Parts: sequence; structure tokens; C-alpha cells
Amino acid sequence: MNPLQAFELNEISNNSLQQESRPQFEITDMNSLNWAFRKIAALKTQEKEIKALAATERQRIDEWETQELKPVADNLAFFENLVSVYHSKQLEQDPKAKTLSTPYGKSKSRAIKEQPKPADKDQLLKHVKEAELTEFIKEDVKWGDFKKSLSIKEVDGKKVVVDENGQAVPGVEIEPASTSFKVEV
Repeated sequence: MNPLQAFELNEISNNSLQQESRPQFEITDMNSLNWAFRKIAALKTQEKEIKALAATERQRIDEWETQELKPVADNLAFFENLVSVYHSKQLEQDPKAKTLSTPYGKSKSRAIKEQPKPADKDQLLKHVKEAELTEFIKEDVKWGDFKKSLSIKEVDGKKVVVDENGQAVPGVEIEPASTSFKVEV
């Protein structure tokens, strides 16, 4: 942040103390517009500096967290494995021992039946299409691409959305035109 921007921010902070009692500022000419842009530029610079500092600190904290959690995760995996080995031995002796409970925790077992799982989605889709099992195929409109091919025409005094072939497209509404403002500094 340069000294001029620091001055702009200082001026803002000095004036913001009595923000409720001061009259609302209004831009009336090019000089007051320029003044507002200077304030915006200084505030955006301050915002970038704060975000950069926060990002640096987040990265350091994330690295510290990862480093601290690694031995914890390793120890958890070790003890959970010990529990599951013991529980599997108990299940071999008594198939009804699905839950082992102590005052400090429970080990629950759950049998999962064998079931199919997709391995190659392209081959799977090809098979479903060839077997004409179309009820299992999910369809969706690529709106971004389709929208580019649409146009708005006036038919009988009413605006209508039409496709490349000139046919009205049901299920599409016309969003009214509006003006948005963006300040760039």
C-alpha cells in the first residue's frame, strides 16, 4: 500500500467514527467521483493485503494441522485394526457377536452382501444402449451450449424464444433486460 492510499484509508477511518451523525455523501461532479474512486482503490488494496496475509496463515496452519494429525491417524488406524482383528476372532467363535460393547466404546460388525459395482462406465453405457435398457440412461440438456443457439423473436406482438429451426421452445422463459454496475479500479 502506498502512502497516498494509507492517507485515503486514514481519512475514511477518521470520518467513519461519526458515520451515523454525518450527512450522506453524494457524488455530484467528476471531482467527487474521482474522490470516491481513490477511496475504493485504497480499500481494495487493503482488502487484498488482508486476504494475502490470511491465505499465508491458513497455509501455515494447514501444514501444522497435517503434521500434527499424521501420528494421530496412524495410531487410530493401528488401534482400530487391533479391535477389528479381535472382533473377527469373536465372530468366528460366535456368529451372533455382531456388537462388542465396553464402557468406553463399541465395535459393530455388519455383513455386506456381494454386489455389482461399475468399473468401466463407457462399456457399461454401451451395454445398456445395445440391450435397449434406456430407462436406466439419464438424460440432461447442455444448457450453456443450447442457450447459444436460441433467439428471441416477436410473434403476434409477443416475444417468444425460438430454436435454430424457428420453432418456439417450451419450458424456456425470457429474462427481462437489466443494467448492472461494476466498479473497477
